[in-house]
Amino acid sequence: MTEVYTCVGADCGTKTESTLKCPVCLKQGATSVFCGQDCFKRNWGKHKFTHPKAGVDHYDPFPEYNYTGKLRPFYPLTLKRTVPENIKKPDYAATGYPESEVKEARSSQIEAMDEKELKKYRTVCKLGREVLDIAAAAVKPGVTTDEIDEIVHNETIKRKAYPSPLNYFNFPKSVCTSVNEIICHGIPDKRPLKDGDIVNLDISLYKDGFHTDLNETYYVGDKAKADPKIVNLVETTRECLQLAIDSVKPGVPFRSFGNIIEKHAHANGCQVVRTYCGHGTGRYFHCSPEVPHYAKNKASGLCKTGVVFTIEPMITAGTFRDVRWPDDWTAATADGKYTAQFEHTLLVTETGCEVLTSRFKSSPGGAVKRLN
Repeated sequence: MTEVYTCVGADCGTKTESTLKCPVCLKQGATSVFCGQDCFKRNWGKHKFTHPKAGVDHYDPFPEYNYTGKLRPFYPLTLKRTVPENIKKPDYAATGYPESEVKEARSSQIEAMDEKELKKYRTVCKLGREVLDIAAAAVKPGVTTDEIDEIVHNETIKRKAYPSPLNYFNFPKSVCTSVNEIICHGIPDKRPLKDGDIVNLDISLYKDGFHTDLNETYYVGDKAKADPKIVNLVETTRECLQLAIDSVKPGVPFRSFGNIIEKHAHANGCQVVRTYCGHGTGRYFHCSPEVPHYAKNKASGLCKTGVVFTIEPMITAGTFRDVRWPDDWTAATADGKYTAQFEHTLLVTETGCEVLTSRFKSSPGGAVKRLN
């Protein structure tokens, strides 16, 4: 009987009976199969970063890059994790390209969910919260973000769900882990978290035809909680999200949330990232509306009953400007200063909004009192 493999190509992941194996992996006792020569050539540039280098435990894959802060990627990356065949997957799981979402983006129509859909969706959002809480409980000095990725991946699969980030536009992992000066889209790797770090865990899962989306920033160890500047940043970000949520109700313009967020951020000596925004979610990972977090933005549309979207402000201790690492994903502050983010998925109701991804009483993390 011919053995069936999952192609390890970063933009592939299809099932294959190919016998084309990476020769470097074979020498190291691992089996990595590509579906064909074209796939191998196309993906070699990324796949090679899964290979350890002789005589070193880890290495920086971009030694010539001018990093803005102290953080560096810790490679090699582990191989892309697999998802069982029986779990329903979004269209990009095999190809890396969310075709249905891209088609939807051509329309600016903002759709509402009906009660039948919301019944399913509330369950999906609750599962997302469960996965985030389990991952957050593992945050401590010495734990690597790759270990957190493994936890997120396994816990998502236990819930018969698919980790939405995995292979989304070829993202290689099941969760985004953004440490210190990383604004968003940090790729989990082998760097151990340190006492004094902060880390954002951005969880998304797909089940029953719906995506949920939520994230929180956590203090690592005790040093960060003892630093007034870090506490001010994290708690200001947490408050920015809550103040915006408090204003959600039918008829409110999506552009108005940025005014609320930026006012509070500036009042506490912080800035608001402009490159990334909140968004509609549900049937698609990302869709209309766009929800910028900065003041005087030009976003269109009004909140309407049944509409689901995220607010996810990214707040910085320094400049709002960002740069991107050569991995084409990791966004960092242009001055290397710390940044924090919090996100909820929200449902507009007749009188306000329902936080579909709200914390449980047992959820790890939570607000820390500001220090004098």
